[in-house]
Amino acid sequence: MKQFSIPVNYRSPLIASIKKKRRESDKLKKDLTPTELDFGRLKIFLARHFGFCYGVENAIEIAFDTVENNPGKRIYLLSEMIHNPFVNQDLLARGVKFLMDTKGNILIPFESLTAEDIVMIPAFGTTLEIERKLQDIGIQIEKYNTTCPFVEKVWNRSEQIAHKGFTIVIHGKPTHEETRATFSHSEANAPAIVVNDMAEAIILGDYILGKRDMVSFDTHFKGRYSSEFDPNRDLSRIGVVNQTTMLATDTQAIADHLKSIMKIKYELSESAVAEHFADTRDTLCYATNDNQSAVISMLEQEADLAIVIGGRKSSNSSHLVELCEHKLPTYFIESAEDILSDKLIKGYNWQTHQEYEKEGFLTDNETVKILITSGASCPDAIVETVIEKLSGYYSAASKLEEIKASWA
Repeated sequence: MKQFSIPVNYRSPLIASIKKKRRESDKLKKDLTPTELDFGRLKIFLARHFGFCYGVENAIEIAFDTVENNPGKRIYLLSEMIHNPFVNQDLLARGVKFLMDTKGNILIPFESLTAEDIVMIPAFGTTLEIERKLQDIGIQIEKYNTTCPFVEKVWNRSEQIAHKGFTIVIHGKPTHEETRATFSHSEANAPAIVVNDMAEAIILGDYILGKRDMVSFDTHFKGRYSSEFDPNRDLSRIGVVNQTTMLATDTQAIADHLKSIMKIKYELSESAVAEHFADTRDTLCYATNDNQSAVISMLEQEADLAIVIGGRKSSNSSHLVELCEHKLPTYFIESAEDILSDKLIKGYNWQTHQEYEKEGFLTDNETVKILITSGASCPDAIVETVIEKLSGYYSAASKLEEIKASWA
């Protein structure tokens, strides 16, 4: 896989060595067991896969190269490059300005831009409407487009099935930048609709089966379907694609459910279902899949708690938290700074979007076992500082140096 040039302060020699040795010993990525770091009384288990993915490193490389190679130019980002506050703050500190917030609200009017300005499209991609606005100004968006290739893969797959007459059902968070972009690219070729979760997929299935009056359709999906969308006409042939950072198991479950609905509706055999339901399993992002699979495997390890490190707006990180919470006390943090002491941690509730503090998060067990993973936009250096801070509470500084040397 391509090696990207990213700021050295995002790298961690320890994490890089661990990942390198795990790759070399498991080239087919079949071993999902976590990596154990033994500090004596403290044992840390690192997920097999975590941290920066291809799309994130690609976006970071383009963004920082753009800043370095264009001194004196006005450089903008449509919105946050990725959902990590430290990376975004680094870009702001280098003079980059955001045109919009993550919800699409305008921070700097497009009318103030000129053809001489540089506007970078973030890893999530953007809508066709915004692309056209920038192009009309004369801005060359192709040169500074950091859209993740795996997001573009979803768009390409949507276009392929659209040309075969299928409506696009998008599993994603309706207000997320990536889902807004995928919806825009999808509706350019076919009717499209967004479902947030299985509950909404079940409701959609009820409409397909005629169990709900179409008069109430707008109550459930207002603002989330394409113009001139006709449920009676446009839900007869469908395919499911996803926001790449959703839980892969959730997307597959939604696809399986809607596939079963089409079989019931049209009394189809398994071999005939393709006439009404498009197979789109190849749109699941490899990194999302790998990170989630690694967490599921990591949770087989007996442990006292789990820590997930990532930006609070990070969709993929929140889903890793969701997986861990089913089994263990789990703390969603952005950095080592959220570990306030050996007695107190500041966490973030991904469902209520509220901060909280938890006393006594570290147990008094003779051996304390902690599972750790991080989201796809979290620098490995932050993971290492979390490990350093936790090991420091157990007077294991010398042991940390031994561990680093053993992996070097």
